[in-house]
Amino acid sequence: MPHSADDNAAVRVLSASDPVLARVIARIGACSLQLDDASELFPAVLRSIIFQQLHTKAATAIHARVIALMPNANATALQALPDASLCSAGLSRNKLLALRDLAGRTSDGTVPTAAAAAELSDDELIARLTKVRGVGLWTVQMLLIFHLGRPDVMPAGDFGIRKAFSLLYRRGRPVKPEAILRHARRWQPHRSVASWYLWRSLDPVPSPENS
Repeated sequence: MPHSADDNAAVRVLSASDPVLARVIARIGACSLQLDDASELFPAVLRSIIFQQLHTKAATAIHARVIALMPNANATALQALPDASLCSAGLSRNKLLALRDLAGRTSDGTVPTAAAAAELSDDELIARLTKVRGVGLWTVQMLLIFHLGRPDVMPAGDFGIRKAFSLLYRRGRPVKPEAILRHARRWQPHRSVASWYLWRSLDPVPSPENS
């Protein structure tokens, strides 16, 4: 994700292009989108797979146990672990198979290194990463925004994005992802920042006595 100077430029463009979003930006303030700490895609995708459909506390514990089994959080280390060890860490059978597939596709280059990923477009990364068992479009879009810092990602199928767009632009009426994508053309090439503001628009508004 661009750093503060670029974020500020994105905010100015978004505010000028969309009065509704401009009001959201004025209420929330500066963009503080944070990237995660993983440098390579393998550990980031591994974490995403483990966290799918689990409460954060349980997923965090399982993820920690899996990482503790590996001297290095890489595909080679995962491939060396027996199934029994991974299952004892709390992985379901489906997630075990997904992690095995992730390791194999990392070893064969389908899942690129950080250096190789930097040379690929968003669409190319989506095409590659969604080949991994258990990894869908939404997961890759979250990686693009929060891991790789790609500036123009629009996860129109995300529940929070749909809810925020409905409240802001449709008076609470249901909205299809296609309609969000059409509207979001005006936000290019800063749709990741726009998405962050849509998510933040759902945060509770502080009451005057607590502000």
